[in-house]
Amino acid sequence: MRRISARKSTPKKTTRKSSKTTKTSFGRLMVFTFGILFVVLFIGVLYNYRNGLLYYLGFKTDKNSNELTKEEREIEDIRIFEVLSRHDTNQMGFDVSEYQSKIEWEKIDKIEDDFPLSFVFIRATAGSSKKDSRYEENWEAAKANYFIRGAYHYYRPNENSIAQAENFIRTVKLKKGDLPPVLDIEKLPRKQSIDSLKKGLRRWLIHVEKHYKVKPIIYSGESYYTDFLKKEFKGYPLWIANYNFFVERIQKDWKFWQFTEKAQIPGIKGMVDVNVFNGSSEDLKALCIK
Repeated sequence: MRRISARKSTPKKTTRKSSKTTKTSFGRLMVFTFGILFVVLFIGVLYNYRNGLLYYLGFKTDKNSNELTKEEREIEDIRIFEVLSRHDTNQMGFDVSEYQSKIEWEKIDKIEDDFPLSFVFIRATAGSSKKDSRYEENWEAAKANYFIRGAYHYYRPNENSIAQAENFIRTVKLKKGDLPPVLDIEKLPRKQSIDSLKKGLRRWLIHVEKHYKVKPIIYSGESYYTDFLKKEFKGYPLWIANYNFFVERIQKDWKFWQFTEKAQIPGIKGMVDVNVFNGSSEDLKALCIK
């Protein structure tokens, strides 16, 4: 007897083909959807940074690229302009040390041609014995060129904290109108525990505050401060370094935000740190020593 049922395979082929067609259609739909999302995201980024892009494309002057490639310089300049634009009612400043070599202070006025610079932090000391070789020169020049000035100490974790405080006190003579002293802590200790580091930092802060009769400012990177200092050092004015491209505004608990280390300022060779103060000119003067 002949069997014909085994020949009936057409419906199965049709089902398999239909399944493949469905998968293909779904795949195309996913590609189309992700394509639309990418375009929307790209347009959003362009819109968000439209001012900086237009500024760069239309009005950017030629500047020395320093250690950055041309593309890196372009990206950094766009971000700098965007951050400054978002804080156009805030005060802007910069910070320098001997690494900037000889500074032509009379040429320093604005950054990106539009944003006035009103204050400067100057490195005075480092560790228990180091004095910045250009501190006195920069300190006097800043005053002569009408900048509100502040002095900072670079803390070395493996050196005695009181000796470091005394080094700063011997070097820095703060006057009325100057910003409070600054403790710059960036490094982790090699020869002591974190708890021991914190004790040393507190000793430095207390010793310096007792001398100048004003609470010092703490400078550190955001991650360093959050991970190691935040719980024990609440109440101190903060100067936070965060260069993240996606951080667009100063945080409410930061007095100062160092948002770039790659700015270019007329009168200063090489790249410079630039800072935003969290307030107006009146607020900045109110922070200064009375």
